[in-house]
Amino acid sequence: MTRSILDGQGFKLGLFSPNCSGGLAVTKIPERWSASWEDNLRLAQLADEAGIDFLLPIARWIGYKGDTNFHGHVLDPIVWAAGLLASTQRITVFSTIHTAFTHPLAIAKAMATLDQIGGGGRAGLNIVAGWNQPEYETMGVSMPQEHDARYEFAQEWWDVVRDAWSRKDIFDHNGTYFSLQHIESEPKPLDGRVPVLNAGSSRQGREFAAKNSDFVFTIIPDAETGAEISAGLRAHAQADYGRSVGVFTLGHVVCRPTQAEAEGFVHYYAEENADWGAVDYLMGLQGLHAQSFTPEMLATMRGRFASGHGSLPMFGTPDDVADAIERVYRAGFDGMTLAFVDYAGELEYFAQEVLPRLEKRGVRVPAKIPAAAV
Repeated sequence: MTRSILDGQGFKLGLFSPNCSGGLAVTKIPERWSASWEDNLRLAQLADEAGIDFLLPIARWIGYKGDTNFHGHVLDPIVWAAGLLASTQRITVFSTIHTAFTHPLAIAKAMATLDQIGGGGRAGLNIVAGWNQPEYETMGVSMPQEHDARYEFAQEWWDVVRDAWSRKDIFDHNGTYFSLQHIESEPKPLDGRVPVLNAGSSRQGREFAAKNSDFVFTIIPDAETGAEISAGLRAHAQADYGRSVGVFTLGHVVCRPTQAEAEGFVHYYAEENADWGAVDYLMGLQGLHAQSFTPEMLATMRGRFASGHGSLPMFGTPDDVADAIERVYRAGFDGMTLAFVDYAGELEYFAQEVLPRLEKRGVRVPAKIPAAAV
């Protein structure tokens, strides 16, 4: 038996945004992450063997401008997940789906198919209610300016998906946003469902995640503030919906043998060679259309956006990085995603040096790797 992301054992670690050019590093250095299929396949197999728990992609259709057009090259999350699930043994692979751009019945069938490819329980769904107005314009869809309306739409979208998975009869759905007749949906997920994640940094996002998701994915400024956020999310889900939810956050890592080496590399890629045009464009969009960051956070986080898209920075020696991850664990989180400038090139050192430290401290439970994957 391999460990499931839903088993509640140990602090889960995932890799975020490897399907996107640049990953989370808004940099112009030539060795920045390519997001080619070959690199993603190599990374997924390395992560699978190392015991990383999950992979989480971003869905994107247009880039963030600047000199590199950051995130201009993005592998489709569903097709990407299918290839990686077929090429790995134990790791969970999420698909990130924007509700506004994808019909719920199409996703119900696609996710059930991915679940079969992965052998059951390894295909996860990350639901995005939408925030990026230029992408709505690309798709020819109007973006509701009221944040509540986006989540009302997402809620009905998710209701249709759940009904498609749970109902064996042919049924109709007549709601505010969808009027669907004689619905039949086969195949279904092998266990009737897949793991569900939703980013919940805004008030509405946290409400949706508390009601519907297995995991709330939220950004934090630091571990101390994160402890309050994590506790609040759990209490809300339990009090209002009688549900237990896991809470994840996101970070980016530069791990080197010495602190000086780590600091030198951060200076090289995120200061000397940051793509400031893309940083400022991205921060402007976040401030205008998303509610993941407060205005105060956006005003002080330009460098943090360059180094890791605003996620939690974890720079230094293996001990320093293990300390930073342990602080997140002690703050009450169930897991977090990681990003590297060169995911595949840096993961091996992280796995060799940081993962054993986390296991020794009781933060991580050692993964049981199938014999076929060793």
